[in-house]
Amino acid sequence: MIHRPHPRVWQRPRAAIASENKLVKSASRVFEILEFLDDMRRPTTVMEIAEALGYPQSSTSALLSSMVAMGYLVYEPSKRTYMTSSRVALLGSWVNEPFFAEGKLISLMKALYAQFGHTVLLGMRNGLKVQFIHILQPPPEDRLFMPTGSSTPLAICAGGHAMMASMSSEEVTRIALRYNAEAAEGASLVRVRQLHEDLEQVRERGYAAVYDAVLRGGALVAARLPQIEGQRQMVIAVGGQSAVIREAEAEIAGAILAGIADLADSTRVEALPEALAPLEAEDGEVLRSA
Repeated sequence: MIHRPHPRVWQRPRAAIASENKLVKSASRVFEILEFLDDMRRPTTVMEIAEALGYPQSSTSALLSSMVAMGYLVYEPSKRTYMTSSRVALLGSWVNEPFFAEGKLISLMKALYAQFGHTVLLGMRNGLKVQFIHILQPPPEDRLFMPTGSSTPLAICAGGHAMMASMSSEEVTRIALRYNAEAAEGASLVRVRQLHEDLEQVRERGYAAVYDAVLRGGALVAARLPQIEGQRQMVIAVGGQSAVIREAEAEIAGAILAGIADLADSTRVEALPEALAPLEAEDGEVLRSA
């Protein structure tokens, strides 16, 4: 998370920048534009979009026009601005109607935001990371800013710990060693034994809380959501400045767990195998342990 005491400046998720060469450029840009507009929550000009995402203005304009023609964006000629249409809101509502279309999950996020006034995040497992796919955030001067679509490694964040608490000891170790093997030079490594101890506490309490790991001064309290059949594991989290979150941790965790219990009563839950295949060391790969 990035502390932003001044007016909001949107930044592309680092994961998107790093992996752009593996993606079809036009396809990835469509989704980045939709996520950007979702973060802005107001009509936005082509110049703002191009500047924030680092795209050429001419190709951005052409892509926006195509999205308007397909009904995913609305264009206001008098102001030359774009915003998402109702068609976007309907995409994917069939995946789990009691969970999304009837609004129970989003209502829980809004209730947590109203109660605590901190950032509320919906995270989904994506390989070895937690990717935050929907975020409610307070005004820029009062928050630790995290753009929609950004991700953090499972091994070092509260959302990841909430997921890993349901994994076998062997899988936890493999994920931790993989993180250490791929960590940047000089980065803090995961202490595997300490991680196992932390996850045992997560199992006992039902939630995870991590402070000053992803960003100094930032914290998240997270818990797993009921497993949706055919979908990846998800978590819901509340985040903010460490000192503030630490003081209210028990209250935040209680509210999250109570909300999840209500969701479970109205959602078909089925335990599924973890999407991540066992991580075997490749020939010559050195797995580092702290």
